[in-house]
Amino acid sequence: MSHEHIQYLLNANEEWAQSVIKDTPDFFTQSATGQNPKVLWIGCSDSRVPESVITASRPGDIFVHRNIANQFHLDDDSALSVLTYAVKVVGVEHVVLVGHTNCGGAAACLKAAEDAAANPGMSQPDTPLTRWLSPLIARVQSLDLSACSESEALNKVVETNIIAQVDNICKSEPITTAWADPNAKKVTVHGWMYDLSRGHINELVYREAQA
Repeated sequence: MSHEHIQYLLNANEEWAQSVIKDTPDFFTQSATGQNPKVLWIGCSDSRVPESVITASRPGDIFVHRNIANQFHLDDDSALSVLTYAVKVVGVEHVVLVGHTNCGGAAACLKAAEDAAANPGMSQPDTPLTRWLSPLIARVQSLDLSACSESEALNKVVETNIIAQVDNICKSEPITTAWADPNAKKVTVHGWMYDLSRGHINELVYREAQA
């Protein structure tokens, strides 16, 4: 088994660290003392959407949680733990839920919904991935995509998913508690869509505490 790519990453890390030190000698010393990011990024695991790279951010700028198809399930302790820590301990001011075009997870849900419509008696295989995506598959089944081309249908699924996950975040205990407390730091929840073909982020929706 070749470890060439792993060695490439290690070498690249060494070069990067040296370049940071050259530009800001005390960067890592200061970074080691703590973090104070203003943004929690909840995104997709897709390798083409690295949050720090596409926003030109540095270590310490963004608190991060990523998973397949940028889901936020209200019974997911992993996501809830991240959100709770980000809001109540780190003190973020913005939570951004980020989906992207050509999402493989969304495409899988679209295909699963199409297969279910064509074969009503067919059941989905019981795998970790299908269990994880089952709420999104059900949501896709509720959409009318009959007039959409394949690419239009996928974009609509991605956009619908982003808005649905923003809704879930807004229903979560850390957000409802923060919004109900007049003395708590105000947190805004955003839904973003990253266009892989253009490299641009578009904001689809944002939500904040009502006065």
